[in-house]
Amino acid sequence: MTRRRTPPPPSPLPQQGGIDAVRVRLPGEGAWATVREHLVERLGGARAGAVDGMLAAGLVVGADGAAVAPDAAYVPGMFVWFHRELPAEVPVPFPLEIVYRDEHIVVVDKPHFLATTPRGSHVTESALARLRRDLALPALGAAHRLDRLTAGLVLFIVRPEERGAYQTLFRDRRVRKVYEAVAPHDPARAWPVTVRSRILKERGVLAAREVPGEPNAVSHIEPAEYRPAGLARYRLVPETGQTHQLRVHMAALGVPILGDPLYPEVAAPVPAGDFRRPLQLLARELEFTDPVTGTEHRLRSGRVLESWASYGSWHDGPAAAGPPGVDQ
Repeated sequence: MTRRRTPPPPSPLPQQGGIDAVRVRLPGEGAWATVREHLVERLGGARAGAVDGMLAAGLVVGADGAAVAPDAAYVPGMFVWFHRELPAEVPVPFPLEIVYRDEHIVVVDKPHFLATTPRGSHVTESALARLRRDLALPALGAAHRLDRLTAGLVLFIVRPEERGAYQTLFRDRRVRKVYEAVAPHDPARAWPVTVRSRILKERGVLAAREVPGEPNAVSHIEPAEYRPAGLARYRLVPETGQTHQLRVHMAALGVPILGDPLYPEVAAPVPAGDFRRPLQLLARELEFTDPVTGTEHRLRSGRVLESWASYGSWHDGPAAAGPPGVDQ
């Protein structure tokens, strides 16, 4: 018989700016004498002063909400919570538009440069944090994720108890997703094309890569419209959802998506405040049957890829200076 894992207790700390408190479970085995010792080791010795400051100020709490004392003994399996100090982030100056909303889900049209969920150096400047703040929905969660540099439709779940039902839609490939991209036109290639390959994305490495082996990524790609300047607007339908899948497959076909800083060759990361030349990739359509209500949803982004509307405007657009970022 499989033992069901006991869920962790709810956080005793409220969100701050749409961001959950950090939860740490103390390991069952270890040589730490105090909670402090474990937190210092876990967060890195350079953070010892920050850990001491949080403990002294009562900012680290247990499941009952009571502050953990600076000399509190280590208890295996104990949960503690705290809010990490967040660095200032460059605001993403583009709106997050709601396409559909009911009591179960919120579907938004995410702009380029805005992370879907808190990740890396993009925490408060994420779609999830914005929506939690703006809609006063602290329990809101994401059903899936778009790359920070990709724009388009993203589905969020209102009720935590329904999150599994919606996430299962994506896991079981019962959501039809259609993307749009602008890239060079290759008149010598026969279209449409179905690309099948094995994509590997290693933790800590910006770019994914194709490797030998059983395919885990399948994309259907075809030009939908051409321009005399040698560009095409492509329609892309992924069967699978590997990280950077469409970007990798377009580059492999010799038609990399305009504005891509990683494929086919890794360039300098896009700085957090540089909003020039957004990646010309858009999650255009989402189609699915709502697992809770049975509603048939056919949703479409109203965005226009800038390079297709005006290549010169996209290529020469202004930039705002900001600190460097690395989340691609």
